[in-house]
Amino acid sequence: MEKLVTGNFFSDEMLSDVREKFYFIEEDPIQKKKRMFFDNAGGSFRLKRATDVFAQLDSIPDCPEREHETAKYLIDIKEKGTNDIRKIYNAMDGSIATYLTASQAIFEITGIIAENIEGTNIVTTALEHPSAFDAAKYYADKLNKEFRVAKTNPITGGVDVEEILKHIDKDTSLLSVIYASNISGAILDIETIVTEARKIKPDLYIIVDAVQHAPHGVIDLEKTPVDAMNFAPYKFFGVRGCGISYLSDRAARLPHHKLNGKTESEWELGSPAPAHFAVVSEIVDYVCWIGGQFTTSQDRRELFTEGMSRIALQERALLDTMLNGTANFTGLRDITGVTVHLDYKNLSKRDFIIAISIEGLDFKEAVRQYEKEGVILFARVATSIYSKRMLESFGMEGALRISPLHCNSVEEIEKFLTITKKIVEKSRVE
Repeated sequence: MEKLVTGNFFSDEMLSDVREKFYFIEEDPIQKKKRMFFDNAGGSFRLKRATDVFAQLDSIPDCPEREHETAKYLIDIKEKGTNDIRKIYNAMDGSIATYLTASQAIFEITGIIAENIEGTNIVTTALEHPSAFDAAKYYADKLNKEFRVAKTNPITGGVDVEEILKHIDKDTSLLSVIYASNISGAILDIETIVTEARKIKPDLYIIVDAVQHAPHGVIDLEKTPVDAMNFAPYKFFGVRGCGISYLSDRAARLPHHKLNGKTESEWELGSPAPAHFAVVSEIVDYVCWIGGQFTTSQDRRELFTEGMSRIALQERALLDTMLNGTANFTGLRDITGVTVHLDYKNLSKRDFIIAISIEGLDFKEAVRQYEKEGVILFARVATSIYSKRMLESFGMEGALRISPLHCNSVEEIEKFLTITKKIVEKSRVE
């Protein structure tokens, strides 16, 4: 049971194989210098196969909506990718829609549901990404609906189920909620939220922003039957330029932009981009490869689920190491001059994100200090539209966001802890 809380490392041999599958884990691709990239919440390491296959397929001039052999090949790529998107979501029904970005997807879907579903209020949380929060606020204002915002919990770094539920009633037309925070890493209890919210209003429409959580844990729409969910391949070891959404059958049939000749649940407009679908298949192939190291199952969804579970355990073990240190290295929790914010003790309720501050050191200056030491991380500050509301809900002015990935090693975590102590000691002298 303890391992489930603190995690479980990949073997050295497996970690070596994992790292070999990614580009630029140890080197800045532009500066050609050694570095540690700990800003994966802003855009993750790229799988070599994903970027290579994208370039290969995107160079093909053929239109997939034709009948010659190369066109059919491209259509097969798209169909396989669509099936793999369903594997990620565990979506047996509903529709899949692609956009340029996941933010564009959630804005569009929020509007369609809000405009077509009766109700006097829309509910969301203070923890949402601006694309979800601002979309909910925009349509609440446009449609003259009450805008209700659930407060965050400064202990867990998330939002309590009860806090969300108290804002929902029979007149709620839409609930929009994030799966996991991109500041604290807190994972919301989506399964319970969905179950309990629909006890209040059985036909409640629910949208979930899974962009942050998708690369770190299992998603299962059979357990959390929501009406819309999105993820972004570029934060999931893939490439930029695509946001991918699931819509339930009833959401997919709502009035939306489409060609008249298409079915009522069709959401795609224009020619498909097979290269983006191929990237998704490479992501799923990779996660299934990990799963295959731990199970003999040949079922693709079971392999994917096992792989994501193992990724979560690896990251939890690294998170525990960064917080608590090792025999020879002091963890962040015990470095004098470092404050770990939103430090919920149950690591099984957190994705691999840590928010810290360093005594006497401005956040942006701290980022520069880390960069000088070959570490890339990010300053979340209250002056940013992407951070202000969430930080203020926690009573914080800012934080240094550290977001490694499962392909990082204990040695890199230890090196980061050493660098942190050096920066802290330097700031205290100055």
